[in-house]
Amino acid sequence: MKWTDTLDIAIALDEAHPDVDPRQVNFVDLRNWIMALPDFDDDPAHCGERILEAVQLAWMGEKDED
Repeated sequence: MKWTDTLDIAIALDEAHPDVDPRQVNFVDLRNWIMALPDFDDDPAHCGERILEAVQLAWMGEKDED
């Protein structure tokens, strides 16, 4: 996965952290959790606030579907 795979990242985060409310996750933790995903393989320098916001929104959407 790359930073731009926001939906795939959101699904993986939802599976890895099922009891977490994505609205309560700060961007530092979110970035670290993404980089710790087993299928994630991208340059940490390519991450910015817009990407983290997109991931957070996608994750919230995943939670709403549950």
